[in-house]
Amino acid sequence: MNRIFNLDNGFFRALSKFVDCIYLSLIFLISCIPLFTIGAALTSLYYTVQKVLRNDRGYVGSEYWHAFKTNFKQATVIWLIVAAVGIVMSLDIQILDAMDEAGHAIGKTSIFFRVMMILEVVWCIYLFPYMARFVNTNKIMMKNAAFMAILNLPRTLLLGLLLLVFGLIVYIFPIAIFIVPALYTWASNRILEKIFRKYMSEEDKAAEDEMNREYKN
Repeated sequence: MNRIFNLDNGFFRALSKFVDCIYLSLIFLISCIPLFTIGAALTSLYYTVQKVLRNDRGYVGSEYWHAFKTNFKQATVIWLIVAAVGIVMSLDIQILDAMDEAGHAIGKTSIFFRVMMILEVVWCIYLFPYMARFVNTNKIMMKNAAFMAILNLPRTLLLGLLLLVFGLIVYIFPIAIFIVPALYTWASNRILEKIFRKYMSEEDKAAEDEMNREYKN
């Protein structure tokens, strides 16, 4: 009987993680509301999943807001650049679609901007998690994220498919938006960490592994 109500058993641990996913998704959605804060929110979401949900270090709320404040300036600058590029391409698509409907051959070139927008989304799958894990200049972060996406193409395709699947889940079941952000980030984290660790020094990997073991033991 005591084992059933032991907070360390599998059921209560799973329930705790489930609640953490909902809580993390909620504060992520709330911090995205001003729109210009989305970059900082994405970075904090990944940071918290990696540190708290994956490695049981700290608490969801405190770690999320710590990462949000720490990365706010840099993540916001990069997000505004990404958003501006996306808006320009979206406007180009609308203009070219209108020209296509009017019978202008140049309107067919809207496919180019559609492909570029997909590539930008894929790039962002790496970009904001990369910011959560490494310290560097804006230019180097943006460049390295792009290189990682290209050099790890099979996993990049898997990450894109994962995003599509979770997007469809939210489309079919809108209520899932209150847990999907954390679940998707948790799932993608397992893929991205295998990539990120390839670019970490042996000393950094050993130090991080030791810290994670200390918290779990």
